[in-house]
Formats: sequence, C-alpha cells, structure tokens
Amino acid sequence: MADSIFDNVYNPDVLSCLANLSSDEVFTPPSVANAMLDMLPQELFSNPDTKFLDPACKSGVFLREIAKRLRDGLEHQIPDLNERMEHIFKNQIYGIAITELTSLISRRSLYCSAYPDSEYSVVRFDNSEGNIRYRNTNHIWVNGKCKFCNISNKNILGEKKRNVDLESHAYEWIHVDNPEEIFNMKFDVIIANPPYQLKVNEAGKGLGAIPIYNKFVTQMQKTKTRYMSMIIPARWFSGGVGLDDFRRIMLENNHMKYIVDYIDSKDCFPGVDVNGGICYFLIDNLYSGKCNYTSICKNIQTTSYRDLNEFDIFIRRNEAVSIIHKIKSLNEKTLSSPGGCSPQTPYGFLSTYEGKSKRTSDNDCELLSSRGWSYVDKNDIQKSTDTINLFKPMISKLSCEHAGNPDKNGMFRVLSRMEILKPKQICNQSYLTVCPRNTYEEAKNVYNYLRTKFVRFLILQTLAGMNLSIANFKFVPWQDFSKSWTDEELYKKYDLTDEEISFIESLIKPMDLGGDNNAR
Repeated sequence: MADSIFDNVYNPDVLSCLANLSSDEVFTPPSVANAMLDMLPQELFSNPDTKFLDPACKSGVFLREIAKRLRDGLEHQIPDLNERMEHIFKNQIYGIAITELTSLISRRSLYCSAYPDSEYSVVRFDNSEGNIRYRNTNHIWVNGKCKFCNISNKNILGEKKRNVDLESHAYEWIHVDNPEEIFNMKFDVIIANPPYQLKVNEAGKGLGAIPIYNKFVTQMQKTKTRYMSMIIPARWFSGGVGLDDFRRIMLENNHMKYIVDYIDSKDCFPGVDVNGGICYFLIDNLYSGKCNYTSICKNIQTTSYRDLNEFDIFIRRNEAVSIIHKIKSLNEKTLSSPGGCSPQTPYGFLSTYEGKSKRTSDNDCELLSSRGWSYVDKNDIQKSTDTINLFKPMISKLSCEHAGNPDKNGMFRVLSRMEILKPKQICNQSYLTVCPRNTYEEAKNVYNYLRTKFVRFLILQTLAGMNLSIANFKFVPWQDFSKSWTDEELYKKYDLTDEEISFIESLIKPMDLGGDNNAR
C-alpha cells in the first residue's frame, strides 16, 4: 500500500520550481535546457575529452543536465560510477556564475553542495568553488561609460551610486578582453541563458534599460568554440536599442544551424512576459548553409530551412515570407518612404510635455497626448510644420498587444488607438502620423487602409516588441488613396493564394472600417 502511495506522489524537479530573479534574469526550465542540448551531436556526451562551459550560471541546470548525459554516455568507457563522476565534474564541466547567490545555487544543483570541498559534495574538490566560479568584477569607466558593457557611471550601478561591497553586475564573462583565459582552456561547447538587460536610472532620464544579452553572444563568438548555444530575447530579429550591428552579424552568420523561436515567451518560460518573445539557437562553426528555423506560437509549430539574411530584418513567421516576396515584386514604394509614417515625436513634443489648458489665441493648435487635449502656440511647433494644416491619420506608438504577445487564440490586433487629426490638430511623442492628406476623404481612405488585416499583418512581421516606428512600415505598400481599399481588393492585387489569405485571417483580429474616432 505504501509503495503505491509514493508511486503516485508528484515529485517535481526542484529546478522547475524556482522563482525567477527578475524578468531580466530568468531561470531556464529543465525541459528547455534539454531541448537546447538535443540540438548538439549526442556523441559529444560519449567523449571523455569534451569540455562544456556555461558562462552565465543561474540555477546550474545546463551543467546538471550535461552531467546526466555524460554519466550515461561514458558508462562503457569509465564503468566505475564514482570514478566516472569524478572525471566528469573535474575535467569536463565548467561554469561562471552571474552573482554570488547563483554560484551557490549552481554548485548545489551540480555537486549537491554549495561548497564542493565539503563532505556533502558528491565529488570532493580541493577548493570551495569547484569548477563554478564567481568574481565580483568591476566596470572599467572610460569617458563616463564602461568600456565593456557601455553602461553609464551616472546610473545606479555607477561607483558613486553604489556601495563597493555590493555586486556590481559587471558580469565576468563580458568584462574581460580574452574570455578563453578565464579558465585558460579551449571549450567544445558553450551554452547559456545570459542576463537580458541592465536596468539603469540616470538622473533626469527616468527608468530604462540597455540590452546585455548581445554582449554575451558576441563574447562567446570571439572564442570560436565549435558549438555555441544561447537562449535570448528575440527582439534582435527586427528591433532593439543598439542592436543593429548585432542583428546584421547574426543574420549574416551562415554557421547558424538551428533557431527555435517562441513568439509568445510564456510558451517557453511559463508566466514570464519577455517583450518580443524568446529564441534559442545553435551555431556550429564547421557547418555552412541554411538555418533550420522553427517558429512556435500557442502550440502551432512550423519549421523550414531559411536564408537568415534574405531581408535586413528576420521574418519570424515562415508562412509570411512568400507574401512579402509577392508584395516586393511590384517594386512599389512603402509607407516608410518620405511622406508616409512620421518619425518618432512627429511635432517635437515629448510625451511628458503639457500644453496650455485653454486656447489663448487663434494661432493655437490642439495637442493630443495620452492625458487628453491641450493647446500650443503654432509658432512653438518646430517639426513637420508642413503637415499642420493637413488631415493626418494617427496611430498610437504602442501596439495593442502587451509585450507583443498574442491573445489566447494566437491572434493580434496590432494597432491600438487610431484617429484622424484635423487641420491645426497635432500629437506628441505617444503617437505617429501616417500619410497626411489634403482632404478628409483621402485621409479616411488611409485610415481605413491601416485598419485592414493586410496592412496590420505586414506591420506585425516587423514588430520586435510593443513600440511602433517608421521601420515597421517597410513592407506596407503605398496605394492610390483617392479610393478606399478592402482586404479582398488587396488580396487580389497581390495575387495571394487561399492558404496565404487564410493565414492572414487566422492571425489578425478584425477592425471595423468607418469613423475616425475624433469627434472634436
């Protein structure tokens, strides 16, 4: 009776139950770690000379799962279990922790003791670190910024803002010139889930963050290790602050063998919203060819072999590629051309700007912000002055979906607030204008064009997060706006197949065509 009770007791993996340190430092579920290890040639785990490194240890899950595979793979070569584990732990598995806390967690996961020189460690080391090290390294300030991670010394991690006894978040892996010298050895496999960004708080600039995961990937690539794998935010596919060079290098890398992309991060990390989704990849430096790319969204999975640099951004949905090719084949200009979508802050007023509460002269213009309408003197408008007296279709800079994720049915609305700004109505940084027109009728045609599933589908292919910009209109073709356009007309114009139409319809929520929501 007792045996049957214990057989039915749920015994979860403790590493699947850990609460995340933050949304920037997410623990990797064991199932995801194993999926990443599955991309590697499995004969690596039968070789007693293979060396593995995790340069961003948090829970130690990668090292633990590697140890399990080596334990089984080396059974015939090293039959004695104790001797085998001694060899594996001391000669094949290495880690660099991102904090002192994660170093203790990682050692506990791998060695069954936070201090591997203790009697409780499954393999006894001569030091308290084993092969998982942590160093509280320092930022190297040059002209006010760290020369390695580019963070400013004016933020909360700067020397003057932080007690020197606290961790600096100057992660060792990316704060050295030659990372291979940390352990003074060559590794066969580097695999990690690095920190995603550094939160900063510079005086007068408010809260913000800079991406850091790209630094871990770039440092890893410097080592020219044969197999390199990391799980990172997918924003780099088409956006991200300061990621243009990183994106170009990644998309031009013909050694990229696999990418697995979770459009909704919660499908990979349960309960965790990562703006723009999550992806993991494998680079094999002896492989050259197309990338085996898998896209996953709400349990719908598609896989195809892709040229990553086909466009200057990466199109995440395999089914969208043929549609974009058909549109580009007509060589039409797009709404990212001059006169189409406006730049950020179209009239020069930041989102924090507050105008006058009342009109004080006939020269005043109405200013729309997220807090409502106010008034500014026309002479104070410094940008886009040629459009002040036009009818201006306007959209919110924020996309509709939280963190760029779909609803429970896997569908997107993409655009949120939309209006037509009348002459002498302008907007602040919270909004963008698109194709200002001389007449209300043409502006309404633009407005309704933007609401079509066709247009919102094309915008979606370029979205890397919540914020819209002119770059998101690079695939949206310019039309003759003397007439109104429907999805059916657009599908016919670009010769879309029934399958392509069904894909768009399955992905994009309907928006009624009609009024412009501006009753003023």
